[in-house]
Amino acid sequence: MQVRHTAIEGLIELIPRVFEDERGYFFESYNKPLFASLGLPMDFVQDNQSFSVKGVLRGLHMQNEPFAQGKLVRVASGQVLDIAVDLRPDSPTFGKYETFLLDAKLANMAYIPEGFGHGFVALEDSIFTYKCTNVYNKASESGIIWNDPDLNIDWGVKNPIVSDKDQELLTLREVFPHVAV
Repeated sequence: MQVRHTAIEGLIELIPRVFEDERGYFFESYNKPLFASLGLPMDFVQDNQSFSVKGVLRGLHMQNEPFAQGKLVRVASGQVLDIAVDLRPDSPTFGKYETFLLDAKLANMAYIPEGFGHGFVALEDSIFTYKCTNVYNKASESGIIWNDPDLNIDWGVKNPIVSDKDQELLTLREVFPHVAV
């Protein structure tokens, strides 16, 4: 498996070796010893899956302590532009983000540590899967509005389909009023 470290500490892309033949394909989507050697958490406690039609934008979501989640994300079918924003107030890369083009044909995935906002836009109809290091807790739910001008994320689509709930999320400055943006 290839590993691509990003400029943001703890945020990595994993590109497994895909074995293909006339029957189809096979790849490892999780390998505990390899992930441990990379310093990634091994205690995944919840798996999630969503389906999004082309143009759907979900995010930017996060959960606050004590239910913060690290996530191992990938697409089972389709292609998404995945975004991870560093929302750790003491981080030197606070407010910075990284994009990943997650593609089912490549089987690539991203590990997003606790303390990050996360979102994606479906570039085609897509099934999105993720393993989480903590269970979902509605009271810990938080997020940043997808089109926050301080983040200035280029989502690569015009007029995305965004839920009412995601349209009501706050800006980075509103969620973190005491942290310099």
